[in-house]
Formats: sequence, C-alpha cells, structure tokens
Amino acid sequence: MIKVDKEHFVRAAFEIGQSGDNDTLPYDLDSAFIKDKATDLAALCLALFHSVETGAVGKPAPFMNGLAIGAERLLVPSGSHGFRITTKIHPFWNLYLNGLGLAIAEANETERSPRAHSYRLATQGPGFFDRTRSWRAYKLATLDEAGLEEERAVVIQTDVSSFYEHIYHHRLENIVKDLSPGSTLAMQIDRILSKLASGRSFGLPVGGQCARILAEVMMTPIDRSLTDVGLVWHRYVDDYTLICRSRQDAYKALSELSHALADYGLSLNRSKTTILSAKHYKDFVSAQLGEGEDSSLALRELDLHFDPYSDNASAEYEKLKQSFEKIDISFLLDLEREKSQPDAFVLAQIGRALKFQEPASAAQLCATLLDPNNLDSFRASWSKIMRGVYAVRSNDEFALIFAAIDALLDRIPATGAHLLVPEANMLHFLRAIRFVRTDTRGIFVRQTYDATASASVRRACIDCWRHWADRSNFTRLRNQWQNLGTGEQRMLWLAAGAFGDEGVKTRDQLRGSLAQVWQLGIESGSPGTFATCYEDWVKHAV
Repeated sequence: MIKVDKEHFVRAAFEIGQSGDNDTLPYDLDSAFIKDKATDLAALCLALFHSVETGAVGKPAPFMNGLAIGAERLLVPSGSHGFRITTKIHPFWNLYLNGLGLAIAEANETERSPRAHSYRLATQGPGFFDRTRSWRAYKLATLDEAGLEEERAVVIQTDVSSFYEHIYHHRLENIVKDLSPGSTLAMQIDRILSKLASGRSFGLPVGGQCARILAEVMMTPIDRSLTDVGLVWHRYVDDYTLICRSRQDAYKALSELSHALADYGLSLNRSKTTILSAKHYKDFVSAQLGEGEDSSLALRELDLHFDPYSDNASAEYEKLKQSFEKIDISFLLDLEREKSQPDAFVLAQIGRALKFQEPASAAQLCATLLDPNNLDSFRASWSKIMRGVYAVRSNDEFALIFAAIDALLDRIPATGAHLLVPEANMLHFLRAIRFVRTDTRGIFVRQTYDATASASVRRACIDCWRHWADRSNFTRLRNQWQNLGTGEQRMLWLAAGAFGDEGVKTRDQLRGSLAQVWQLGIESGSPGTFATCYEDWVKHAV
C-alpha cells in the first residue's frame, strides 16, 4: 500500500526548485516560488490528497473530473529535423503530480529489475533519481554480459515506438492500483493525465519527473515478462538491448518482446531495430561512448553536474573548473563545426562547459556557437547552447564580455528567425536577452508578445520588461489585467515590484481579485491557498 505524506511533496518542491519544472524548457521563476514555499504548498497538496481520498470533497471521481488543470503544449526540437510536444503544467498541479509520482516510485522501485537502468530512485533528495544510473552505465552493463563471448552470439538493439505518446492511461491506472489497492491514487493520476492530454486516454506529459516515473511503472511488468521467458535484456527508458546465442534465438527474442509490449498497447520501432554480431556490437558501443576519439573522450566522460547548494560548493566548483585545463574546448568546437551533422552530445557538453571557461575563451566559444553561419547546423543543440550562454551572461565574473555576447544575441532575430519558431527555443532566447534592453530587443519582445499564441512566451516577454523596468509595457498590461492569463498575471504581479509607487498602487488595487482569479477549485475556506502563498512569496522575492 502506498502511503502519501507531506515529505513526498516537500521533496518534490525542492527538486522542482533545483531542476525546474520541465527539463526541455528554461528555468521558470515559478520553480523558485515552489521551492521557497515548499512547506506551505506541500501542506495544501497533502490536504487535497486526503480530501479526495476520504471523500470529503464528495465523490472522488466526479470531483477530479470537475477540476480545471492548467497546462500548455509547446513545441520542442527533437534532433536536427524533428519536433515533439512538451507540456508546461500549472506550478501547483506540477508539484501535486510530482509528489504523487514520488510516492508511487518508492513503492515501485522494489518491483523493478536490476536490468532496468533508467530513472532509478535515489535514496536522498532533492533530486529524484540516481545519477550514476546513466545511459552510459546502461551501455557498459550490456558489455559485461557473459553471453557476448559465445561464438554465434548476436545483439538486438531496438526501441519502443513513440513511447510516451502511446502509453495508455487505463493500463497504467491498473498497474498503479496494484501498488495501492483501495486508494484513489490511481484514479487521481488517471484523471490528471486525461486533463493534460485534452481528454485523450493516452500519452504522458513530456518534460516533467512524474512522466518519467509513470513510464517506468508501465514498463515494470513488461520487463518482468522478459525475465520470465529467460531473455537476457537491458533497458534504458524505451531502448532495449537483448543478447542472444544465435540469430534464430534473436528472432524468437524479438517475438517475445513484441508480444510483451503489445499486451500494453506498445510496439517496437522497426526502423530502429538492428541485429549485430557480438563483435560488431562491441565496436559499435565503443564508438557510441567515444572510445578512440581522444579529442572528445575527456569531454564526453566529464561529469558536469554542479550543485551550488552543496556544503562544499566553492571547492567543487574550482575542482570542476580545473578539470577543463586539459581539454581544448575551442578545438573540439571547430571539429564539430566542420561536420555535416555535429555531435549533439559534444555540443551539449560544450554548452555546459561555457561557465567554467576564462572570459576570453568563453567569448570566443560564444562567437562560434552564435555565428549565423553555424547556428543552423547547431540547431539540434539550441537549448543547451542557450543555457550555456545564459550561464555566462548571468555571471558577473564575465562582465568584460557581456557587450560582445549581447551583440551576438541581437543578431539572431534577423539571421535565425526560423530557429525561434518552436516555443521552447523562443523561451530560451528570451531568457538570454532579458538582462539589458536594446532597441532591437525592445521591438522584438513587443512584436513577439503581440503575435504569439503561447501564454508561456507572453509570460517570458513580461519577465524581460520586468528586468528592464519597462514602465510603458507594464502600464499597458496593468490596464489589461482581466484579459491576461493567470500565468501572465502572476508574472505581472511580481514585475510590479520594479515600478515603485505605481507598482505598489497596482498591487493594492488588484489584491482583492487574486482569490478569485487565481483559485484552483480546491479551496476549502481555510486561510492557506495557492493565491495567498504566491502573494506572500512575492513580498520577499528579489
């Protein structure tokens, strides 16, 4: 039986505060709000869960059906040519979903096979998952299988077709029910997922931690089926590696895997299914992991995780910075620039490494990354590049190169407008330009705000005006308060702090409407609500 308690929501709040609400999108200020008000919001979440669980709100299913759960679907690049949809969820509901997900993960972890390598639960937070259980560790584990040494051994590499999109809510609900019989937990998850999928009965919201947990919950009985029939397998999310004694056994193994997936409405991606000899597989994995490429191996293997809240943060930062002294990042970037299809992982590592460079080196790297002639080739790594540029532009240690970076960024709307069409790309770009206003940016942000259909993009535009203390746009939006979405209203409420007496008067005039316009439909008359938590947080927000 799953026990949902306050600590699940507290840990979820701190995880959101550390990592953001969606890993495909830039860090949102709502994530800082969730972290700072973790205790109060966790209490609201727990109260809601118990109210539904005990029937205090009436019949649980109709109550959940009646909730309005705010979310927005945004376009995110996937590879050089493809796109996928990510889901930006209202901060409260994202916290609630992640807290429930954490409770489910704790119950499911003991059911999982050690051959399932992805998103293994960490014993301590704030992060949910064990970072040592990486894709690289998964690949290395396959090489340790004794069966690879057999003379006729072959290896199957395959993956599940459109995995997150095809997960059927009702089958997932039944698996969660098995973990927590008699509880409304499974029903609550099912109803929230249905709301996020616009009433459809399939698909998980890409980008958040709960989706990862629920995907692993769905795969647990499938994994068990493979073990029961005697297959030698390893899995990372939707990627399977099966080790077989012969090609005949490989054909049977694919049949077993296909049957196991079909029982849950899933299927294999035929275009990505390959059968290799053991020797060719070893060579292939060596190439995947960068072995033999001395120029990029050190960068590939470098763990760039840095926790600024660590007890020993300064020493860890300096150690990580020193690790780059042996790596010629500029040389590696030049190599990627010459390739017809740059290595997305190497570019991602370079983006992460920017903040650990000396200012002159960082300026040179940014100039190459943001060069109009290179941007299109690097488009698959846009988010990682923009995160790296933001990390440099937000750090006063790089103040000498701020002007150069700003000039590079200001060229992008004219030379790379097509790259800003996906909403996720636009959000990363708006975050990178919010530090200082130029005429080019002023025009661009105003035109973007007026033209976009995305509430998240409009919210990011307001954040730019907040940083620039742009009084004319603040006044214009204040006069349109009733027509703004709740996300825009929250950002405008925060922005009011940048406008002195006018901001104070604005808050005084609008305060009486907050309880109504920001209500979630779960308010019980008690003084603690999402609206009061946010209003109190803004009083102390910088």
